[in-house]
Amino acid sequence: MDLPRQTVSLGQKPALLLVDMVQGFTSSACPLGTDCPDVVEANRRLLELFHDKGLPVVFTTVVYHNDDQAKVFRQRIPALNVLTPDSDWVKIDARLPVHEQDMLVEKQWASCFHQTDLAARLRQLGVDSLVVTGLTTSGCVRATVVDALQYDFPVVVVEEAVGDRNLEAHAANLHDMHAKYAEVARLADVLALLS
Repeated sequence: MDLPRQTVSLGQKPALLLVDMVQGFTSSACPLGTDCPDVVEANRRLLELFHDKGLPVVFTTVVYHNDDQAKVFRQRIPALNVLTPDSDWVKIDARLPVHEQDMLVEKQWASCFHQTDLAARLRQLGVDSLVVTGLTTSGCVRATVVDALQYDFPVVVVEEAVGDRNLEAHAANLHDMHAKYAEVARLADVLALLS
């Protein structure tokens, strides 16, 4: 049974945080990925609105520059070793328009906040809340949402703009994030709210 909770809403300056919307995760040609055109399209629609409103946008990617980075994680999931700087798998999905002012954060672990300067960069921009999207719901999205809460950012997760190879894990993690860490909302509702 879920605990009683208060609704958390977006602030005056939300940022869109697209977690690992890179070719290695949006294509089944990569051992890490799954074809998810509906998730990509939901992200494209959110991107368009955030760009039109002049609100901050952050993309993340996973890149391993040497064998010492995230050793245990890569030992556990050897497929991560394809995410090298010279690989197309670490590039943002070409269906998503990246603007010059958009931020790109490289990470090595699940959370976009862990051992990155993301929180400091968001604070510097005056960001007061986050819309979190991306891949995968049960992995990097969830880890990022939990850390965002721990940095005191209210978070909205857009249901159609996150995805997972495991549909049961996707549903369970959406439920759990909504129960404890974030608001999980429909794409249409978030677009309407921001418009």
